[in-house]
Amino acid sequence: MKISARNQFKGKVVSIQKGSVNAIVEIDIGGGNVITSTISLESLQALQLEVGREAYAIIKATSVIVGVE
Repeated sequence: MKISARNQFKGKVVSIQKGSVNAIVEIDIGGGNVITSTISLESLQALQLEVGREAYAIIKATSVIVGVE
């Protein structure tokens, strides 16, 4: 897989919560870090994602918003 996004994190799917249209997928990338993404159910099926399967979290954004209390 070759892509232009530089922020690529390989990990293992640890949780999938299916909704009526989307699914929330959690990927454990190690070091106590878990990345959460909301994807369509169609994408979930196309990627054949399931708990325990290796996957990449690929982050490409034009801005990152940071906040504190």
